Amino acid sequence: MHRVESRILQTGAIAIVVAASTFNTFELDRFFVPKDLVLHLAALLAGLFALRSITFVRSDRFLILFLALSAISAVFATNHWLAFRAFAISASAALVYWSARGDVAPAILPPSEFQPRPPAPHPPAFHFAIVVIAITSLLQAYGLDLTIFSENRAPGGTLGNRNFIAHAVAFGYPLLLLAALVAEKHFAWRGIAVTITTAALVLTRSRAAWLAFAAVLIVFLGGILASPVMRTDRRMWRRLAVLLLFAGGGVAAALIIPNALRWRSRNPYLESVQRVTDFKGGSGRGRLVQYERSMVMSLHHPLLGVAPGNWAVDYPHFAIRDDPSMSDSDAGMTLNPWPSSDWVAFVSERGVAATACLALFFVSLALGAVRRLRLAVTLDEAARSVALLGVLIGAVMTGLFDAVLLLALPAYLVFAAAGALSAPDQPLVRPAYRFVLIACLVIAAAGAVRSSAQLVAMDIFEMRSDRASLSRAAVIDPGNYRLQLRLARGGGRDRCGHALAAHGLYLNAVAARDAARGCR
Repeated sequence: MHRVESRILQTGAIAIVVAASTFNTFELDRFFVPKDLVLHLAALLAGLFALRSITFVRSDRFLILFLALSAISAVFATNHWLAFRAFAISASAALVYWSARGDVAPAILPPSEFQPRPPAPHPPAFHFAIVVIAITSLLQAYGLDLTIFSENRAPGGTLGNRNFIAHAVAFGYPLLLLAALVAEKHFAWRGIAVTITTAALVLTRSRAAWLAFAAVLIVFLGGILASPVMRTDRRMWRRLAVLLLFAGGGVAAALIIPNALRWRSRNPYLESVQRVTDFKGGSGRGRLVQYERSMVMSLHHPLLGVAPGNWAVDYPHFAIRDDPSMSDSDAGMTLNPWPSSDWVAFVSERGVAATACLALFFVSLALGAVRRLRLAVTLDEAARSVALLGVLIGAVMTGLFDAVLLLALPAYLVFAAAGALSAPDQPLVRPAYRFVLIACLVIAAAGAVRSSAQLVAMDIFEMRSDRASLSRAAVIDPGNYRLQLRLARGGGRDRCGHALAAHGLYLNAVAARDAARGCR
């Protein structure tokens, strides 16, 4: 990475962690929309500065094809506002990846003379962002009550949900280990960072993240054993042993120190360990039902899916009676705006082909890391490859059981880390690929405008109650379902217009259907 792009992405990594609003009426979006805005702005600025230096490589073809199929799918969406939001996150994440990776070689060099430039140092703000995430979670867990924290899914810190905290720690842990293993100084501080993040991971009680964390450690240890330069480095083994002690201290602190969390179980952490693979009841059974019905939905739309972000729009039509994914208080609406799996979402929303392209992109990154790991001649080079494998397996594993890459913050950190840790490959010198960058820059800019409009409309909804103000907010953000429904229920000459708009956003929502009755 060049200096300017690096600074932008490092600043964005911290900003996206702390970005949140106090619009409590929008319990999910008050966290997501500000983070969407940071993602788009960072992608736009970094992409503009890196525009001339970015060169595409072979693995990028899978990512480009994934974006192209997602864009085509979005054209046929029922709810185009949701489709654009989901697609824009993917496009901006890809732009962050390319900006973090930077240029690989002058395009005029023939393949036989290709010599990649030395890898840039991994931006310290990426692993520092993981520590900040953990700190905000611990602050809430031990009694700090701030308006930007959510009480519904404590200790969620500035992410609003304890599961999101756990996901970030799971896929971000390799970055902390990398920083500690190759550090020339301040090793103790990096050990304390491991303690903090481990304690936060335990307190979240996220079984999906615990499974992913175990997979990350196995991959990390396997990578060390597979690398001659790491396997024979005694200093590295001593540091790793010390880090395990720091991690053990984090586990002990989380279990021993009294906290302000109100779990229903007498032994909540033991219960979570015992039920880590339980799919016969509770949330485990709910996931199986949701996955099965989502696959049924995908069979009706095998080629392009139901469009990015539109799972919540179409799923109610395929849900069974007493489906755990459906809301009890809002008939015809899902509890969450996404399924409990990235990969189920990609298959059902964007189709099998797009999902396969994304999977192949990650596989190509992993294979490249394995190849570099075996050929590494320095500890830094080998550690970077192992860390990349850890980040990838952490993101994939958490994404099997929850929404991860669907959201702005995880997408930002995973793709930025992947770009910074991956070494350049043989470049593809094709001018047509430059149009992909231009398109992603335009989408990132539009995404930033869209997120800003959402925040303005949310502010009006929260602070004003007169119809004129709410109508103005609906013009600013026509895709705000809650705003459209409120105006539809409030009467007035334009009631039917808002009722039909709400019904068009969520065709299966009973409240919107009732409001639109008699308006056609």
